[in-house]
Amino acid sequence: MTRLLIKNIGCLAQVEHNIRTSVRGAEMQNIDTINNAYLLIEDEKIIEFGQMELCPERADKVIDANGGYVLPTFCDSHTHIVYAGSREHEFIDKINGLSYEEIAQRGGGILNSALRLHKTSEEELFEQALERLEEMKNFGTGAVEIKSGYGLSTEDELKMLRVIRKLKEKSDMTIKSTFLGAHAVPTKYKGRQSDYVDLICTEMIPLVAQEGLADFIDVFCDKGFFTVEETAKMLETGAKYGMRPKIHANELDVSGGVQVGVKYDALSVDHLERATDVEIEVLKHSNTIPTGLPGTSFFLNLPYTPAKKMIQAGLPLALASDYNPGSTPSGNMKFVLSLACIKMRLTPNEAINATTINTAAAMGISKTHGSIAIGKQANLYITKPISSIDFIPYAYNTPIVKQVILNGKIQ
Repeated sequence: MTRLLIKNIGCLAQVEHNIRTSVRGAEMQNIDTINNAYLLIEDEKIIEFGQMELCPERADKVIDANGGYVLPTFCDSHTHIVYAGSREHEFIDKINGLSYEEIAQRGGGILNSALRLHKTSEEELFEQALERLEEMKNFGTGAVEIKSGYGLSTEDELKMLRVIRKLKEKSDMTIKSTFLGAHAVPTKYKGRQSDYVDLICTEMIPLVAQEGLADFIDVFCDKGFFTVEETAKMLETGAKYGMRPKIHANELDVSGGVQVGVKYDALSVDHLERATDVEIEVLKHSNTIPTGLPGTSFFLNLPYTPAKKMIQAGLPLALASDYNPGSTPSGNMKFVLSLACIKMRLTPNEAINATTINTAAAMGISKTHGSIAIGKQANLYITKPISSIDFIPYAYNTPIVKQVILNGKIQ
């Protein structure tokens, strides 16, 4: 057994004495802290913490935080980081006034990424994605969900998911994989969308399950993409093969995606830029985590998810990055935290809960991740000395992460 001690912590934040699986409504305003603290890790787990006056004298390795804060690493429950190259030329199209839908209709967007991915080897995709993972880790992220969806063929969707499996094996980050074959309709199926849905249900899903490549299944249920009926068919099929649903919904229009997601017990429904009181009411009577993606709203000039209304309704709001080449080319969860405060008008405490414990819940890992508690995975970051927790989202462009620890290992 190896013991790692972190001492002289200015503030140990997001402390729990009783492990919770999510934080709802008004509870999101609260974050428990211990000033002048220590934390003890044994192998991969947190085994003890408290005031410095009670700090153990010995450990195999000691880190002096020198007054820096210690928080649980961010959990990023919605990313698309396995992709080939960037799409900055579409960035110029957006600047010139083209909408997301217009770019997609011209063969850009997801279809453009699918074409590039088809021409890129599995090894090159892995190397690119691993570099993005390292970038995210350095911003303080310790757990991530990664989706397929730039394959849009059986062969290429499996290629993406195998890359994600390889990332799981290589990285110290906690990784969950999601099959998103229904991210768009490939060009060869234009006018035959139902045939593509059949391909997903009869060929892709069974093969993904056969290789054990996906924890979840996702569908882009929105205007110009997949209908509620098609979504239901794919979610039902995925569930039969052990993949719990997740949903892209209400990014472009009020799509019915939230309702079909809740019907099939989706772990989360994500985007929600166009969510109304109707969707909020549906979510109140479910176990589904509403997940906003403020980086997407920022980059595409879309409305922001009505996060404050969701919290006021008693929901366990989560916030993730949506890191992808077209609509959110950033995995910086600290910036997501800042956007939550600046654009969504969340308090820093609400935003931290939304990017840690609740995003862990949106990945199904909140019993082991997302807070500081005895028995939880030792996924933490140590900051440079800062004046308060509020400084983290306030100083939106200031690097504050000094050290990352994942699975009890110094990175």
